[in-house]
Amino acid sequence: MLGITEFWTYVLGTAAIVLLPGPNSIFVLTVGAQRGVRTGYRAAAGVFAGDTVLMVLAAAGVASLLRAYPPVFMVIKYAGAAYLAWLGLGIIRGAWHKWRHRGPEATKPQDNASVDRPFRRALVVSLLNPKAILFVVSFFIQFVEPGYAHPALSFLVLGAILQLFSVLYLTALIFGGKFLAGQFRRRQRLSAGVATGVGAVFVGFGIKLATATVG
Repeated sequence: MLGITEFWTYVLGTAAIVLLPGPNSIFVLTVGAQRGVRTGYRAAAGVFAGDTVLMVLAAAGVASLLRAYPPVFMVIKYAGAAYLAWLGLGIIRGAWHKWRHRGPEATKPQDNASVDRPFRRALVVSLLNPKAILFVVSFFIQFVEPGYAHPALSFLVLGAILQLFSVLYLTALIFGGKFLAGQFRRRQRLSAGVATGVGAVFVGFGIKLATATVG
C-alpha cells in the first residue's frame, strides 16, 4: 500500500516508540508545567520540526551515510549527550535559584532560563537525540518498499503517522503539565524538588547516551 510494507507493524511500533520516555517528551512536559499550554506547544513545535528534518534527511539518503560512516553518528551522539547534560544542569540551577528565593517572585517564568526559547531548545534536543536518529536510521526506512515508483509518497505517509502520534502524546503531556503547574504554584518546595529531579534525568540521559554502545 503506497509503497509501505507491514503497515500495521509500523503503526504499532511507532506508537510504542513515541510513548517511550525520552528527552523530547520530558522537555515538553517541563515547559508545559513551568510556562503553560501556549509555550508548551511552542516546545512541541520544535520537536515536530526536528523530527520532520530527520525524516527528510532519511528520505534524502543521509541514513545510509550514517550507517556507512559510524564516526559521523558518534559526533552527533556525543554532541547530543553534552547538550542534554548542559540543559539538565540549567534546569537544576533554576530549581536551586527558585528554592533560595522562595516567595511570589519565585514562580515567575523568567526565573528559569532553562526553558527560555522553547522552540529552539526543543529543536536542538530533537536533532541531537540519538533515539530519534536511530528510529529514522534503523526503523523508519525499513518500511519503504524498495523499487516503489514514488518513495516520497511512502515517506510522507510514514512521517504523517509519526507526527500524528507525537501530536497526541505531546498534547497530553502539555495539558498534564498545566495541571502540575497549578500544584507547583502552591507548593514551591515540591516545584523545586521536581525540577531538580527533571534536571538530573537530563544529565542522566546525557551520561547514558555518551556511554552507550551502538551496534
